[in-house]
Amino acid sequence: MILTVIELDAQCPLRRLDGWLHEAHDALDVRTVRAWAGEPVPGPETLGDGLVVLGGPMNAYDDDAPGLVATRELLARTPVPTLAICLGAQLLAVAHGGRVHVDAPPGREAGVIEVHPRPEAADDALLGPLAAHVVADHPLAGGVLALMPSMHADAVVDLPADATWLASSRLYPYQAFRVGDRAWGLQFHPEADEDVLLTWARLDPAVDVEVVRAQARAHDDDVRRSGRALAHGFVRVMADRARTPAPV
Repeated sequence: MILTVIELDAQCPLRRLDGWLHEAHDALDVRTVRAWAGEPVPGPETLGDGLVVLGGPMNAYDDDAPGLVATRELLARTPVPTLAICLGAQLLAVAHGGRVHVDAPPGREAGVIEVHPRPEAADDALLGPLAAHVVADHPLAGGVLALMPSMHADAVVDLPADATWLASSRLYPYQAFRVGDRAWGLQFHPEADEDVLLTWARLDPAVDVEVVRAQARAHDDDVRRSGRALAHGFVRVMADRARTPAPV
């Protein structure tokens, strides 16, 4: 299988997800497009079997950022299973008619956060394995789906009309959603390890870097467990879609 990864910023790499994705499918061919360096964003017909769109410090409406317009347009019509992370999730929402608030009033969400599932997550192809037992025990989303790294100040405030809301956090509601049946937006960062998270934290003087460091170390086992499950789940979605004959 072939997976296309779009990097929108040099400091937002695939990182941990790379190992977990290959672990789930040892013959996976990951093709990284460094849009930030001027590499052209591919068209939908050349994506292969899946697409991952990563994050960046720009906002979803910053049309001057390298590759951003092309990525947003691609997300509007991608025919393959898609995982869009942080800025990627915001681009996915905007591409399908949703709305993002730049510098949202609640402020920056930084560190390791609790992600809470909504009931719809239990039957979701990607989040279901993580969410089923939580939703059963806490039908009003009182349980924790996962502990996940987060670093953002912009936020999705209106989901697309055809989106399914899957998870929230204390500060921001739209932590995970699905558009149609093949594209997922995650506001959090399953790919980020401690080094990456601290690099981002140091860019904002208002973020307490030592608090972020302590959270990353204290919750690393839980973050790894959930991130690995998401990566394996996405490969499973890709494989299932690849086995399904295209409509005639």
